[in-house]
Amino acid sequence: MEKVRIDKWLWAARFFKTRSLAAKAVSGGHVHLNGQRVKPSRTVLEGDALEIRKGALTFTITILGLHDRRGPASVARLLYEESQESIAKREQVKEERRLITAPAGKPDRRPDKRDRRKIRQFLKKQ
Repeated sequence: MEKVRIDKWLWAARFFKTRSLAAKAVSGGHVHLNGQRVKPSRTVLEGDALEIRKGALTFTITILGLHDRRGPASVARLLYEESQESIAKREQVKEERRLITAPAGKPDRRPDKRDRRKIRQFLKKQ
């Protein structure tokens, strides 16, 4: 293959579960090709640089191969190479998010009738 649409490639490389989700991400500005915002119909070539934002995570990758059909994850992983800085940054963001969300302890017991009333009153005030 010489060229493939960016939404098809993102779907085939397993960055998004469906092609329509990939197209929405591209048109929403979450995917940049060679530093520029593009449309879902834009074609990608080998050697192009992509920056993909999925939630709080950002992937900076280089396209190594082209494919327009979704295959196994082992094959999809060979279609791109992620930069070392991107991997390190993603790991750092994951660790920070893990530390921010401290595990909450379990309550001693289930709320009784009085506690449920208090909860409802509290929620109504907001």
